Amino acid sequence: MKKKKDLDLAPSRRERKTLGQYILLFFLVLYTLFCALPIVLVFVAAFSDEKTIVQNGFSFIPKKWSLDGINAVLRYGKQLATSYGVTIFITVVGTLVGLLIMAMFAYSISRKDFMLGKFLSVYLLIPMLFSGGQLSCYIIYTSMYGLKDNIALLILPLCVSTMNVIILRTYIANSIPGELMEAAKIDGAGEYRTFFQITLPLLKPSMAAVGFMMATVYWNDWQNALLYITSDRKKPLQLLLINIQKSIEFLLNNSNVPASVKAAMGGTIPQYSATMATVIVVIGPIMVIYPFFQKYFVKGLTVGSVKG
Repeated sequence: MKKKKDLDLAPSRRERKTLGQYILLFFLVLYTLFCALPIVLVFVAAFSDEKTIVQNGFSFIPKKWSLDGINAVLRYGKQLATSYGVTIFITVVGTLVGLLIMAMFAYSISRKDFMLGKFLSVYLLIPMLFSGGQLSCYIIYTSMYGLKDNIALLILPLCVSTMNVIILRTYIANSIPGELMEAAKIDGAGEYRTFFQITLPLLKPSMAAVGFMMATVYWNDWQNALLYITSDRKKPLQLLLINIQKSIEFLLNNSNVPASVKAAMGGTIPQYSATMATVIVVIGPIMVIYPFFQKYFVKGLTVGSVKG
């Protein structure tokens, strides 16, 4: 009788579990919509007519569509392509160089037999707690190092992050067996060979997660370019888009703008739609690349787990 009673209860338990899953799915879908709707609105507003936005505000279904906002950004065609190339170069080179430096740093301080491990760990935390300030950095980079208008200043200041080194170091300590390194040492492998042939291949999941975060920081950085870059051929995408926005604001606030300029803009200066178009130009590549790196976040950032 007891077994029969348990069998009778089994379907109801499964039903309750299924109902809970549907409730969880409902809230997840609802949360996804809350996150996705603003992005959809940005894309819709970028292709909306400027007069419609001014009169009726932003809408998911505008009364009139227009390409004025996109055209206002694409008018900088040659400079836009140059800035895209500069930003891609900075992002790729900065991410690769930063990952190599931080992985070697993390490997060094993760070794228990390394004499300077504790000292370098404390040295790594100092910039995280204290900063010399923006003015002192500007004076050192431009006056002492002579790197004014040098593309290296868009790469080096963001190359190493304390938190990223800690993530890589923790992954090495918890997810890579120390026996592998000891076996390599017994077989006569040096530190460089142990790092490049054993540690680095096993570190790829964590490096992929950290690398994507670094690439996002490089892609969105504009402050260093604003401070140090003066020539157009070295101007990254973010700084160019800021200049586009300033140009539109200048045209809107200046009553002496020639009629020929307004005619070239289609008779209306697309402030809001152009702003949304610049957002699309910025986040478009990141939205395309992100799904390919998403799978590495759980595996890369969940340190200490059992490797599959």
